[in-house]
Amino acid sequence: MMSKLQKTMGALSAVRGIHSAAVEAHEDTVTASFGKFISEVKPQHLSSLVLHRSKRMVLDSIGVGLIGSTTEVFELVLQHCQHMYAPHDISSVYGRRGTRLSPTLAAFVNGVATHSMDFDDTWHPATHPSGVVLPAVLALSDMMPSNNKPSGLDFLLAFNVGIEIQGRLMRFSNEAHNIPKRFHPPSVVGTMGSAAACARLLSLDHSQCSHALAIAASLSGAPMANAATQSKPLHIGNASRLGLEAALLASRGLEASSLVLDAVAGVAGINAFFEDYVPQPLESPNDGHTFLLEEQDMGFKRFPAHLGMHWVADAAASVHKLLVGVGPGTVSPAHVQEIQLRVPKSKYINRPFPESEHEARHSFQFNACSALLDGEVTVQSFTPAAMNRPELLALLSHVHLEHPHDNPANFNHMYGEVQVTLVGGDVLKGRCDTFYGHWRNPLSDESLRKKFRSNAGVVLPSEKVERLIEVVEELDRLGNCTPLLSQLQ
Repeated sequence: MMSKLQKTMGALSAVRGIHSAAVEAHEDTVTASFGKFISEVKPQHLSSLVLHRSKRMVLDSIGVGLIGSTTEVFELVLQHCQHMYAPHDISSVYGRRGTRLSPTLAAFVNGVATHSMDFDDTWHPATHPSGVVLPAVLALSDMMPSNNKPSGLDFLLAFNVGIEIQGRLMRFSNEAHNIPKRFHPPSVVGTMGSAAACARLLSLDHSQCSHALAIAASLSGAPMANAATQSKPLHIGNASRLGLEAALLASRGLEASSLVLDAVAGVAGINAFFEDYVPQPLESPNDGHTFLLEEQDMGFKRFPAHLGMHWVADAAASVHKLLVGVGPGTVSPAHVQEIQLRVPKSKYINRPFPESEHEARHSFQFNACSALLDGEVTVQSFTPAAMNRPELLALLSHVHLEHPHDNPANFNHMYGEVQVTLVGGDVLKGRCDTFYGHWRNPLSDESLRKKFRSNAGVVLPSEKVERLIEVVEELDRLGNCTPLLSQLQ
């Protein structure tokens, strides 16, 4: 007859067998494959093209963060963090010399700065990848001991891991390819990307990396109702901050679901956000993995507004040239009978009479009329003086929208068309299929540096602006990232 000890040992053996089988099963999951990728990827897996493109993203993101540090929403969140939390002088803050916060709060306010003017980069499927990752990686690098700072190449590796994870997750859903309606994508995949980047920089093992993603999933999500308000930049700030927190918690041993990226019937993980979520394992970086940034460049904005505005602005700018050519050299609303915009159907960027700068940045009508009047849209277009011009308001009253069936709400396939009917009956048309700055027609290095100089020069002296350009360009050759960190202090 079996003794109690034998029965107990037999039960423990069975439990161990079940646990071992469960571990083996979980090793084959989508979630586990992402954890392994994050922990195993090395700098040598980054091609020269990926390094070049990602350095452009870093430079652009720093620039829009610096000019974003002059905005009202940035000032509000910075004051909140300084007044509500105990001071921790660790991580630097964009545009504020001598100001430091805890790493997570620095990631938060710098993320807010980056998106405060909607000037940050955009990818396809639609998300803002750099603004959620770079502030977290910078803050974490500041947190590391001075004798153990990451190399420039390790810094870029972490950054690229954060970008890659976002792109892979977005490709698991066809719905995600379209301009969003329900939730703001950076608040979900951005949090995951920040967690992945920080997990890589912390050199977490594959299990901890998986847990970091799962913890981040519990800290994700923001509704599209807050688009075109001061709260939209919080989506980027929170994604950066909470992804960093998720990685730090995982580094301390906090655990979460081992199936958060998998499609498990009856128990939603990330598929809670996507109705048509079909995940695929991420191949090992040692098996010929190609980074998405290798295949598709990034979209960089020439002016601070929702990406969709760039199509109508370019189309309207071409009509402006025609109007100036046939008229007295200026555009007069008195000569305009009707303005027809043919754009995708997307409710939150259809704003006939925007009442704030944030609404104006999300208004087909405003950006088209600004370009018709001035020939371009710029940073200054969203100042109160520019927004309240009588001639601009007069043009807005003539605008009508059409939503052709062949113009989907998709940044890879949409177009913008502007048709102006003059009082005398003449009809002028302009169309943009791919604006300058789109991933199919990317900004040149010269144009990108010009944008950076314009943005960073608002808060930094010219010599520091030029030094930042040099440091980012040589980042992959730096023994540690201190020169970059010191320029931002």
